[in-house]
Amino acid sequence: MSYEVLVLDLDGTLTNSEKEISEPTRKGLLELQEAGKILVLASGRPINGVAPLAASLNMSRYKGYMLSFNGGRITRCSSGETIYNRTLPPEVIRPIWEYIRTIPGLNVISYNDTQIISGIQSNRYDEIESRNSIMEIVPADDFPSAITFPVNKMIVSGDPELIAPVIAPLQEKYRNVLSIYLSEPFFLEIMPLHVDKARALQKLLETLGLTADNMICCGDGYNDISMIRYAGLGAAMGNAQPAVKDAADYITRSNDEDGILDVIHRFMR
Repeated sequence: MSYEVLVLDLDGTLTNSEKEISEPTRKGLLELQEAGKILVLASGRPINGVAPLAASLNMSRYKGYMLSFNGGRITRCSSGETIYNRTLPPEVIRPIWEYIRTIPGLNVISYNDTQIISGIQSNRYDEIESRNSIMEIVPADDFPSAITFPVNKMIVSGDPELIAPVIAPLQEKYRNVLSIYLSEPFFLEIMPLHVDKARALQKLLETLGLTADNMICCGDGYNDISMIRYAGLGAAMGNAQPAVKDAADYITRSNDEDGILDVIHRFMR
């Protein structure tokens, strides 16, 4: 079976520790697209945080796609068209915010097209998200009243030991409404039900007339596990979380050692 689609997580996978695409990896991805392969950037970031990397890889010139919000939205690079979009039920926003603000040290954030909206008190993890997404943080005194538009996801952010106790209660309460999972130990993703990277990629493959057998997925974080298991070949980075490596078919080099280039050379040349 020929691999026609390469799906890449961003932080810790496509980019190195400096949050940059190395020149050898960039050159390899340009050559891959020139050969007619399809490149997909799949991230928990909002679209603003994905688009600059897609532009650096000339993805609008080829048949590339951006999968943002952990699968909540898919955008065709050549036209900017949204071809898949899932948003949160608005009625869950206030009760989740009210629950989280009873726990000192945790925050809730969401996004509009240009800003990160902070619902309680911003922390150092939100600052990381702000830098990665290239979006400023705007505090909201009444978070639910500030979310007057459809949103693809919310994040509960904070120290891992503070987040861990809220995971099971939220999952139990909203098990028939939301998908709730860690993307990092300090980020708890609140997503529409049955939204993750794997399900979004399934939708994309249907539009392309391809199957999972035609796809390689590479990642390092918890939110990459679904797509790594779903792909014809799932590759974990050398720097990946242990659970990601356990789910993978192949473990490549780290993001600081051009692990993506290793995957290309082994499986797509």
